[in-house]
Amino acid sequence: MTARTHRPAGCPVCKGTGEIPVPVRVGRSRRVVGTQNGLCLNCFGSGRNPNPDTN
Repeated sequence: MTARTHRPAGCPVCKGTGEIPVPVRVGRSRRVVGTQNGLCLNCFGSGRNPNPDTN
Protein backbone atom coordinates (compact mmCIF):
# COMPACT_ATOMS: atom_id res chain seq x y z
CA MET A 1 0.00 0.00 0.00
CA THR A 2 1.42 3.39 -0.96
CA ALA A 3 1.15 6.48 1.17
CA ARG A 4 -1.08 9.25 -0.13
CA THR A 5 0.37 12.69 -0.48
CA HIS A 6 -1.85 15.51 0.66
CA ARG A 7 -2.08 18.26 -1.92
CA PRO A 8 -2.53 21.74 -0.38
CA ALA A 9 -5.73 23.57 -1.22
CA GLY A 10 -5.53 25.94 -4.17
CA CYS A 11 -6.12 29.66 -3.86
CA PRO A 12 -9.82 30.49 -4.41
CA VAL A 13 -8.99 33.74 -6.22
CA CYS A 14 -6.48 32.53 -8.84
CA LYS A 15 -7.54 28.84 -8.82
CA GLY A 16 -4.00 27.74 -7.96
CA THR A 17 -2.17 29.42 -10.86
CA GLY A 18 -0.71 32.36 -8.91
CA GLU A 19 -1.74 34.84 -11.62
CA ILE A 20 -4.88 36.89 -12.24
CA PRO A 21 -5.98 39.03 -15.20
CA VAL A 22 -5.39 42.75 -14.61
CA PRO A 23 -7.09 45.36 -16.84
CA VAL A 24 -4.81 47.70 -18.81
CA ARG A 25 -6.11 51.29 -18.82
CA VAL A 26 -4.99 54.07 -21.18
CA GLY A 27 -5.85 57.66 -21.95
CA ARG A 28 -7.39 60.47 -19.97
CA SER A 29 -10.70 58.67 -19.65
CA ARG A 30 -8.83 55.57 -18.39
CA ARG A 31 -10.59 53.24 -20.82
CA VAL A 32 -9.78 49.52 -20.67
CA VAL A 33 -7.94 48.27 -23.78
CA GLY A 34 -6.99 44.77 -22.69
CA THR A 35 -5.68 42.62 -19.88
CA GLN A 36 -2.30 41.39 -18.72
CA ASN A 37 -1.22 38.80 -16.17
CA GLY A 38 -0.67 40.05 -12.64
CA LEU A 39 0.46 38.52 -9.37
CA CYS A 40 -2.34 37.19 -7.17
CA LEU A 41 -2.38 39.34 -4.04
CA ASN A 42 -4.29 36.73 -2.05
CA CYS A 43 -1.59 34.03 -2.22
CA PHE A 44 1.33 36.22 -3.45
CA GLY A 45 1.86 33.98 -6.48
CA SER A 46 2.31 30.69 -4.64
CA GLY A 47 -1.04 29.25 -5.80
CA ARG A 48 -1.78 27.85 -2.34
CA ASN A 49 -4.65 28.92 -0.12
CA PRO A 50 -3.24 31.22 2.60
CA ASN A 51 -6.25 30.49 4.87
CA PRO A 52 -7.06 26.76 4.55
CA ASP A 53 -9.58 27.00 7.40
CA THR A 54 -11.89 29.32 5.46
CA ASN A 55 -12.14 27.20 2.33
